[in-house]
Amino acid sequence: MYSTLTSLQRKRYLFVCINRRAEENPKGCCAAKESEEVHRALKGEVAARGLAKLEARVCTSSCLDQCATGVTVLVEPDHFFYGRVTVADVPEIVDGLVKGQPVKRLVVTADQHNGADGISDIEGKTAREAASECGQRASFKA
Repeated sequence: MYSTLTSLQRKRYLFVCINRRAEENPKGCCAAKESEEVHRALKGEVAARGLAKLEARVCTSSCLDQCATGVTVLVEPDHFFYGRVTVADVPEIVDGLVKGQPVKRLVVTADQHNGADGISDIEGKTAREAASECGQRASFKA
């Protein structure tokens, strides 16, 4: 059974924050910055290139605690964020998945992170738990 699960794992999981807050909230939210459109575009582009079955799965996420850099996409198991992502960035992000190279201009740097490590907690969940909710078991670096 383990080999079956292993064969179903994708190489990458992309979590797109679609969190929505009240307009008056000073943190803002990714949903107000068209994150749902980014999610749909990423999911469509990954599928159109035939990457959805083995290479990448695109999932929605609640707050990733990177509000200042939203629209935010967490890429696992690589442990990095893309920030200020727009629909226009989607083809370049998927090109990066194919090449195994992040899009450097979109990668959120350590000094831009809202949290200390920025990736250890997703609304009280670890990245592994978030991947599990996405419907897949993911392989993560320890």
